[in-house]
Amino acid sequence: MDLLEIKGLKKSFGELEVLKGIDLSVAENEVVSILGPSGSGKSTFLRCISMLEKPDEGSMVYCGKQAAHFEGGKMLYAPNSELKEIKSYFGLVFQNFNLFPHYSVLKNLTDAPVHVQKRSKAEVEQEAYALLEKMGLRDKANAYPHQLSGGQQQRVAIARALAMKPKMLFFDEPTSALDPELTAEILKVLRALADEQMTMVIVTHEIGFARSVSDKVIFMDGGVIVEQGAPSDVIDNPSNDRTRAFLKKMEEK
Repeated sequence: MDLLEIKGLKKSFGELEVLKGIDLSVAENEVVSILGPSGSGKSTFLRCISMLEKPDEGSMVYCGKQAAHFEGGKMLYAPNSELKEIKSYFGLVFQNFNLFPHYSVLKNLTDAPVHVQKRSKAEVEQEAYALLEKMGLRDKANAYPHQLSGGQQQRVAIARALAMKPKMLFFDEPTSALDPELTAEILKVLRALADEQMTMVIVTHEIGFARSVSDKVIFMDGGVIVEQGAPSDVIDNPSNDRTRAFLKKMEEK
């Protein structure tokens, strides 16, 4: 079953057309990596599908439920109660962590499940400690974000997204704010999630990681999907000149 089905997604900022009609389906347990140069529309696409931005046209369906579609010249959204449920199907991890600085690590993980999902505090805390254990951060439960390294903060951000028990996770360049050593830390966590069959959409510039973990790779440029398919096709044997040029440039870095 497709957990996510996006059709004809368009988004402009003033005169600038950033997304020019994107179609993407993501099946359950699938890992999809989105590659492309800066300014290709990757992050805007992720912000649209995580509902931080409103697209101008297109349709968005999550776990079989329609969140939005274009009709009569405008975007129509599902009722708020339904949207709230749809938003619980996914979690988003940002490149700059976005932790609450005045909350401890534990409170960063437990606050939304307790207050938004109205779950039992004792049960949520137990799960939060288990997630921190999994991230190798059990001893940091009472620390504050400023006391952690970038890699540790990003692992807390991933644990916080998982604490909401989403059906899929979206990642926006999860390693771009980190140095190589910390990047390896986060990629290891993402690999473990992939092994556990977590459905993920990852905007990344880590080509080797995308090749080894993804079921499907999307290459975006100029607001369109230029090429998509298995990593062995898109990364190792691209059919499009733009994809080839981009990968060659990345290899030279």
